[in-house]
Amino acid sequence: MSSSDNKTKVVKTTKTVKVAKTGDDQKRVKPTKSRYKGGLKPKGKERRLQSEFIFGKRSYMFMLLGFVLIVIGLVLMSGGRQPDPNTWEPDVIYSARRITLAPLVILIGFGVEIYAIFTRPR
Repeated sequence: MSSSDNKTKVVKTTKTVKVAKTGDDQKRVKPTKSRYKGGLKPKGKERRLQSEFIFGKRSYMFMLLGFVLIVIGLVLMSGGRQPDPNTWEPDVIYSARRITLAPLVILIGFGVEIYAIFTRPR
């Protein structure tokens, strides 16, 4: 036998794969099956809408609410201009609104944003 006679040929068919040696031996091998068990892909309009928006309407509303709360907190924190540049009034800068209320409103806004990101659409 020559070296060309011992070459392995692979023939693909729709149901089985034949592994044929040019000699007397022939073996049949079934093709492997996919282990993917995912669901069906949505078709038509549902597929288009699913690819356009990552979050649901409810999540976007919570994101907007969180953004508004953050902006309100920043507005509450702003200000603190001294009435006279030659005098120092600590009550103007260190007021409870700027030190306590505004950071709490900002943290609540960030909490709402995190909730909006992690909620699942209905």
